[in-house]
Amino acid sequence: MKSPKQTVLDEVDDLTEPQLNILLTTDEDDDRPVYLSGNFNQWHTQDPLFEMERIGNGLYHYKFAPDFVYPDELLYKFTKGDWSEVEIDKYGNRTENRSCKQHTGVRKEHVDKWRHNWLPFRSHFLPKIELISEEFEMPQLNKKRKIWALLPHDYDKSQEHYPVLYLQDAQNLFNENAKYGNWEIDKKLAVMSEYKIGKIIIIAIEHAEQDRIKEYNVGKTVLGAGQGKKYIRFVTDTLKPFVDKKYRTKPEREHTGIGGSSMGGLVSIYSGLMYPEVYGKLMIFSPSLWVVPKMNFSGVEFDEPADTKIYLYAGGDESATMIKHVKQFKNNLVQNAFVSDKMKIKLSINALGKHNEIYWSDEFPKAIEWLYFSNKD
Repeated sequence: MKSPKQTVLDEVDDLTEPQLNILLTTDEDDDRPVYLSGNFNQWHTQDPLFEMERIGNGLYHYKFAPDFVYPDELLYKFTKGDWSEVEIDKYGNRTENRSCKQHTGVRKEHVDKWRHNWLPFRSHFLPKIELISEEFEMPQLNKKRKIWALLPHDYDKSQEHYPVLYLQDAQNLFNENAKYGNWEIDKKLAVMSEYKIGKIIIIAIEHAEQDRIKEYNVGKTVLGAGQGKKYIRFVTDTLKPFVDKKYRTKPEREHTGIGGSSMGGLVSIYSGLMYPEVYGKLMIFSPSLWVVPKMNFSGVEFDEPADTKIYLYAGGDESATMIKHVKQFKNNLVQNAFVSDKMKIKLSINALGKHNEIYWSDEFPKAIEWLYFSNKD
């Protein structure tokens, strides 16, 4: 007796379709949706316009729209949401791009396995982690700080210049011994590099341990007087010029970002507000907006010719007010017609997300892809 999957496959053999249909079978199935990603949508990995219909266990279907404009050669891969969840072969190896030149009929494809939680990754794609200094001088704060650079895996073999992202809380970004876990940005960048995206320089700045909150707190807030403005000036006026001189960076604002989570997300917001001419990209995860419930944007001048992109993430299981505060922040920011015209804001909410590194780790590659390597809004 034929299985339901085989019955469907047999039925499509006789179909003559005026549009191209892709029928996908997979040996390894789960509840994650399947997307087409290719040269027709800038390799966007979670494009709702190219989500496949699940028509059975391990069986998916996609029909191209009648007005779809086909490239000369259709190149694509199947993903379950991003490059951490892309198709792989039965041995766990990366698969090459699929190719198709037909515009009609049915094309049958098969996926053996999918990546799960960024595994497996290839060690030779790991970024080169370079300790900039054990005691980098911070004249604005009269302190010293440990700072790393994560460089593309082939940095020493190329002459390329790269965009830069300054990230707070370096202790929790790639340290396997971190008390609360880490974002595993090294592994995620390795997987992204394997797919020829994600070539970026990350500057990881350690937090101030017991003075972390004070250093990330900007102005006078419910937490008292903070040193955030001095910290932001350090990153902008001291660290960035050093990095641009030492490494092959793209120093312009459209290639420069800053980001972090919790209080690190809050100080990154203020960095973008204080220096819109320096930071064109903000990666804001679970920001501690309760610290400044009446954040004022009236004095901010976004008069730069290039757009500012903000990736804003929050989890529904973080606190009773996290989602509310993040949505209100976005609304306040775009109320000004000029600001809304100049900014692109990507709001990502995980209803089950908690306030910890596991969820920020999952969000990191999606934010990197959207901020630096996609023109999709």
